[in-house]
Amino acid sequence: MLTFTIRRLVLSIPTLLFISLVIFLLLQLAPGDPMAQVPLTVPPEVKQKMREALGLGAPIHVQYWKWLVQFFWVEPQVLVDHWFGTAFSEGKLRVISWQTRSPVMDIVIQRMPQTLWVVGMSYIVGILIALPIGIYSAYRQYSLFDQAGTFISMIGFSIPPFFSGVLVIVIFSVNLGWFPSIYDTTHVVTDWASFKIQLQQMIMPVMVLALQTTAQISRFMRASMLDNLNQDYVRTARAKGLKESVVVLVHVLRNSMIPIVTVIALGIPSIFGGAIITETLFKVNGIGQLLLTALFANDLPMVMTLTFIFAILIVVFNLIADVLYGILDPRIRYD
Repeated sequence: MLTFTIRRLVLSIPTLLFISLVIFLLLQLAPGDPMAQVPLTVPPEVKQKMREALGLGAPIHVQYWKWLVQFFWVEPQVLVDHWFGTAFSEGKLRVISWQTRSPVMDIVIQRMPQTLWVVGMSYIVGILIALPIGIYSAYRQYSLFDQAGTFISMIGFSIPPFFSGVLVIVIFSVNLGWFPSIYDTTHVVTDWASFKIQLQQMIMPVMVLALQTTAQISRFMRASMLDNLNQDYVRTARAKGLKESVVVLVHVLRNSMIPIVTVIALGIPSIFGGAIITETLFKVNGIGQLLLTALFANDLPMVMTLTFIFAILIVVFNLIADVLYGILDPRIRYD
């Protein structure tokens, strides 16, 4: 297992470099000009100097190499300086946002807590609801509970977030007045009263996002459980006189979780990416809204950095899913 993990980590380096190159070239081919938002009263020679200051006048390969050095060499030094109080990154140019003229990673770190509060919590809630529903639906196949779960899952799959988000705002915020429709990102939790306010403003966006997560994972869980419930080892375990709860929750569940691990692990990077539509609807100042704003402003360093961070997370959690395979199923060996 250790050899397999090391080999995958080594192979992930050229994979990520190739992904970064593809992202960079695609962004270079995208239409738009970062100088388009500059007022028309600014003289052309000033615009040209601004373009050169942003590094737009350099060849493409020079711009790409500069970004690589900043992301893989300078930014880790900034992190080390922050942790240990050193000065390795002093005087070195970081990845700078064209829109805000501030370091990209500083903005990402500022937005990350809001995304984790809302999108991360919704993912956890969705998993905690989906797994029991999938397990019981498979065990009681074609029962009333199974049919109701299938119906709700189809709703979760069919209704897009931009519709369900507006629907819950109209019902619970406008008509009933139970929850605020706008997420206050400046709110600080200091006591029980402020914590209750935080929960109230989180309920609607978490509800919208958890519906999709629950619908997806519960269906995968149900299908995997049904596939294992009909296996020979289940009949053998029952013939030996094991309790039904032990058969289902120990033997069947462990084998059924193998494909579910992939679904859950590959869904975790989406937490850090945020939910662009939901964050926009509820005015959550998170990573998803940051990416959308950067796209509209043609802020290539911000878009490049965010998309590459998502790519790193996908590669890492793919590796974590493969390692968990071997833990959940002793039959799987990486020799």
